Amino acid sequence: MRVAARLTIPERHPAFSGHFPGMPILPGVVLLDETLRALEGQAGLSRTHWRIGTAKFLKPVHPGEQLQVQHEPLANGSIRFSIVSEGALVASGTLSPVPAEGQPAKARSAEPKPRARGAAWVDIPERGSPHLLSAGVFIATRLGRRIARLGLPLVVAYFVAVDARSRRASRAFLARTLGRKPRLRDTYRHLYAFASTLLDRLYLLHGRDELFALTTEGEAVMRAIHARGAGAFLLGAHLGSFEMLGTVGRRNPGLRVAMAMYDHQAGRLATVFRDNKPGPTEIISLGKVDSMLKIHACLDEGKFVGMLADRTIGEAPAQLVNFLGTPTLFPSGPMRLAAALGRPVIFMAALYRGGNRYHAVFRQLADFSQVSRAERETAVREAIERFAGMLEQHCRSDPYNWFNFYDFWQDTPAHGSAAAG
Repeated sequence: MRVAARLTIPERHPAFSGHFPGMPILPGVVLLDETLRALEGQAGLSRTHWRIGTAKFLKPVHPGEQLQVQHEPLANGSIRFSIVSEGALVASGTLSPVPAEGQPAKARSAEPKPRARGAAWVDIPERGSPHLLSAGVFIATRLGRRIARLGLPLVVAYFVAVDARSRRASRAFLARTLGRKPRLRDTYRHLYAFASTLLDRLYLLHGRDELFALTTEGEAVMRAIHARGAGAFLLGAHLGSFEMLGTVGRRNPGLRVAMAMYDHQAGRLATVFRDNKPGPTEIISLGKVDSMLKIHACLDEGKFVGMLADRTIGEAPAQLVNFLGTPTLFPSGPMRLAAALGRPVIFMAALYRGGNRYHAVFRQLADFSQVSRAERETAVREAIERFAGMLEQHCRSDPYNWFNFYDFWQDTPAHGSAAAG
């Protein structure tokens, strides 16, 4: 690629206001707009004839940061671009030509297919009709967990037979963690653990904690932070049961927990569960206008806010770290939010151990209340690396608890080995 333009975002740019408090970061959409302006001026492009085809953000842009915008033409008529800051890749993507008025739709097929990991899991359709899901919830709530579990083997066998995507994803992951070639029974066991935690989600979201035998490790870490009267972040992954977090909070008097998640993270099944009956666990929907305000309010009230931090979403900033032997993108937004608000961060995983048994693990990742502003960037990067390391440890110890049934590594960038945050 060749350098097309040098770009500096002014410190007083209005986009920095409120994004984020105490740690200003340029929104991705603004960075893309400025990139188009730069290419329009230097490469003779017209923004009326180009649009963003794909985009991946790897490093946040701070006020006054100097950037280089590079680009090269592709054979299909698109343009690949990259944005670099001091030798580190900030963002990359493609510009796709907008078809002229009246141009046949077939011409649009020349656009490169997006490979963003966020799109990979968000766009996977859920199986099962809402009516069948509602019927299943009705049976589970009326007949109880023991009777409802009798149907799990048949349901899991069906999905093992018809869901090729999940089979492939399960085999690919288990090959990394079992130390041997996974067999069909491993895939069945993997999906059975997933189905079990989905069923248990129904009871957990409605406070039926008495149904489960829960052991914990590191719970004293939470109690110590709670004793200080300060809120904290609990960062988990699609590993085991995220909803078991509410049970841990309810069994500790005065320790209040809220779970923050995107609507597509909850999924249709969780929506049916919650609509069936209001539950005791506070849920904060992310991506809303007031989401950050609600999180901030919960923390100020001394609550713990749980978030999932293993899947990248759209244009959200991400950091490249080694995970299960491959450089992998992990979202940096949750950790940066914790740093901006000066809060402690705890790793959390509630691992399913069969039957009604779960084991919850809590380990401190970082305490940003003790980190100066000058040290934040380094502290955030190191905390994300620790998160990935802890996650890998529990993926190896409890491999059937991994519930990312898509190609988790498909969007690994082909750029240098250094992590980008």
